[in-house]
Amino acid sequence: MNEEIRAVQQAMERCGYIAEPEIATAVFLAREMRRPLLVEGEAGVGKTEIAKVLARMQNTELVRLQCYEGLDTHTALYEWNYQRQILRLKIAERERDSTGREGRDPGELEELIFGRDYLLERPLLRAITRREGPAVLLVDEVDRADEGFEAFLLELLSDFQVTIPELGTISAEHAPFVLLTSNRSRELSDALRRRCLYLYVEHPGLEKELRILRAKVPGIGEQLATSVARFVERLRARGPRKLPGVAETIDWAQALIRLHRDSLDAETVAATLGCLLKDAHDLRATGREAIAELVAEVQG
Repeated sequence: MNEEIRAVQQAMERCGYIAEPEIATAVFLAREMRRPLLVEGEAGVGKTEIAKVLARMQNTELVRLQCYEGLDTHTALYEWNYQRQILRLKIAERERDSTGREGRDPGELEELIFGRDYLLERPLLRAITRREGPAVLLVDEVDRADEGFEAFLLELLSDFQVTIPELGTISAEHAPFVLLTSNRSRELSDALRRRCLYLYVEHPGLEKELRILRAKVPGIGEQLATSVARFVERLRARGPRKLPGVAETIDWAQALIRLHRDSLDAETVAATLGCLLKDAHDLRATGREAIAELVAEVQG
């Protein structure tokens, strides 16, 4: 493995993320080439965590934009603080009434209330205007936003500048590191994909999940960690509607420790299965007989 990639892999691990060479390589190239990194994969595989770890590695601010259906550019970019603007206008009116003189020139007042002090920076603008060095901009679940917002985002990623009619064009002093995540709820445009480097993250294999449990669940015994990782691996193989992610595996392991368990038994698994499966159909489909079979496979 390239020494630079190995160094990134080790740095990510020190920050709490167990990364395969493919993930470390993608992070290294995105950082060195200053290209956005599009990370796809099912929910719960650790896509968002990559951005958090990158921010810790760079010792910089993580700016997160959570996408959703109906997200518009103003909500993601900026809004005017209307309450402060109205308050400033009222103050100007009182100043005029108390002195009996004409107040500020309307043009001067308009320039005042549409200044930077009255601007509410939303995530995209915050990532562009940060002066203390490049931030890490996380555009989370970009597939949930509509195609119009995706087109706007593509334009923003091209030059990292925005135009605010009242202020003019604002350009980034330090272009942010950008990471976009997608759960593939809809297909993203080819134009956005071409703009980004690409990484697909799968659910961890047995050995990686074991390493994650050892790192994230202090005090877990080797027998319990191995049993939990094996059980989750086999549970995913059954193809539930919502596959348990890494966070669910960690939650379950912590729950078992709090129940003072150092191994798995069918009764405890049945009582705690809601830590892993978050869908009523999946819970019903994984009945006591299936749980007993899975526990027997793990112990065998």
